[in-house]
Amino acid sequence: MSLSPARPPRLDWRWFIAIWAIAIATLVVRSMVGRGDAPFFGDTDDAMRMVVVRDFLAGQPWYDLVQHRLNTPFGAEIHWSRLVDVPLAVLVGGFGLVLDPTSAMVAAGTVWPLVLLGVLLWLSAKIALELVGSEGLLPALVLPVLSPAILTEFTPGRVDHHSVVILLTVMALWLSLVALRRPKLGWAAGLICATTLAIAVEAIPMALAAILAFGLAYVADRNRAGAMRRFGLAFGGGLALHLALIRPPARWLEAACDMISPVYVLAGLLVAAAFTIVSWLPAPRPWQRFSLLAVFGGLAAGLVVIVYPQCLGGPYAAVDPWLQTYWLGAIVEAKPWHRSLVDLPPYTIAVSLPVMLALAVGALAFRREPEKRLGWMVLLVFLLCATAVMLAQVRGARLAFMPAVPAACWLIVTVRTHYLRRGRVLDALGLVGSWLAFSGVVLAVIATLVVNLLPGQQHSTLTAADTGLTKESCLTPAAFADLKGLPPARIMTPIDLGSHMLLETHHEVVAAPYHRNQQGVLDAFRFFNGPEAAAHKVARERGLSLLVTCPAMPEMRGVGGPPPDAIVTLLAQDRPPSWLQPVTAPGPLKVYAIAP
Repeated sequence: MSLSPARPPRLDWRWFIAIWAIAIATLVVRSMVGRGDAPFFGDTDDAMRMVVVRDFLAGQPWYDLVQHRLNTPFGAEIHWSRLVDVPLAVLVGGFGLVLDPTSAMVAAGTVWPLVLLGVLLWLSAKIALELVGSEGLLPALVLPVLSPAILTEFTPGRVDHHSVVILLTVMALWLSLVALRRPKLGWAAGLICATTLAIAVEAIPMALAAILAFGLAYVADRNRAGAMRRFGLAFGGGLALHLALIRPPARWLEAACDMISPVYVLAGLLVAAAFTIVSWLPAPRPWQRFSLLAVFGGLAAGLVVIVYPQCLGGPYAAVDPWLQTYWLGAIVEAKPWHRSLVDLPPYTIAVSLPVMLALAVGALAFRREPEKRLGWMVLLVFLLCATAVMLAQVRGARLAFMPAVPAACWLIVTVRTHYLRRGRVLDALGLVGSWLAFSGVVLAVIATLVVNLLPGQQHSTLTAADTGLTKESCLTPAAFADLKGLPPARIMTPIDLGSHMLLETHHEVVAAPYHRNQQGVLDAFRFFNGPEAAAHKVARERGLSLLVTCPAMPEMRGVGGPPPDAIVTLLAQDRPPSWLQPVTAPGPLKVYAIAP
């Protein structure tokens, strides 16, 4: 099995620029017109990312990952990579030369995701040209901007690391394909996979896909030994370099399951050793090569488990069991596919149906195109690993859609060829259907219409019935206007309000939705949902002076069956305890002074 030795067609830059320009215009207009009361940095992670970038620009050291205003008064370390902070800091600093600080952050938050989108579309086009040919260019450019899973991560204001991870995994896929023709690109593929993993361990399945792709390519053709060896050495060495880059020398041996650490460096170095040794051993038959890789792979996995058994439970293994049940388990995007299909059917169908269809189409292309069979095998490996993640947690669709695009391109081109040759109505319908089946936005609209026609459907809302407020209205800069004028204070907020409080004010907060701030999150739940005496104890122990709430936030409805004297219950009944004094303030936020 091998790819055709011929170089793929060249990219038509006119189509690329036209589609990218249309996508930019659409997303910018939507962010300006359709946002309503929503804040520009709407997600808590986007707000916190800008807090981190701002602190970095203000002089916070490279190795200092502590958010000193979080988990007040102690601070809390988060596990994010500085690699995403650097380009954002450059943009914010550059725009800050001509704009005020707030406008500079908005400008950076607009440019960054749109530039990344352009690179993503370029990679999508290159992969389609590699596997499908020039006729696959148009769907490769159009389909990504019709996917909710992609649009969500590349819209203005979305500055968290997910877009970077998507981009780098697609780049790893492209390099894995091109390395079949140009083995020296195995170096680049290994380094990109290491970089992706250093940014976020959510990329583990995609790094595994690249490992499997290079290994299986060698099984199919022993002439791929050099590419496999180069990939392994670059992957293991790249992880070691990233550990040295992210962590100070005194912490190089500190194990962690949720970020780059010796756990992943050991795994990467074992991959490098296994690929190198196997590439040198004589194994003329495919089953021999497969057996060697299976044995060395099993030994490597076993050694990692023996040395670091604590990571068997995943990145969140160290999180308190109560938080895993009542907090992490309640995150909508972290639900498995079958539960998300019940809770959010339009979105789940829109992001998952194209992926599942692509698996079948990719298998068909693998069978019908023997001259490109090895390339389709690489694509299917990436797609299968991403689909497994999506089934476990529906948010994995953001990694699964892009590997599905080349299969969609192949189907559209194949059906179009039949239509042009025969010109039948049925073929025309098939062509339209092949486009619609992979157009997530269209699928979402259709699914929404169908769901709305079903009897007994209850649509949840974030609107608080007694105030008419929405959660988003509590996160806008205007909502924090009065708090900005107060002296720095230690504040208790609902967890999902914490990041925006840090972004919009100079105050300190107890909690924001980050698992490494475990004690702060637990104390926030204890404050709002425990007995009133326990809440007062938390306030005294942390020296809190203000409580700021948003009635529209789901957290204010209570978690885990709060007692009658819980703060959420008392505030809902407008009966705050005597040590909470309401402070008159306009706007959606409710402010209370905390007495000692």
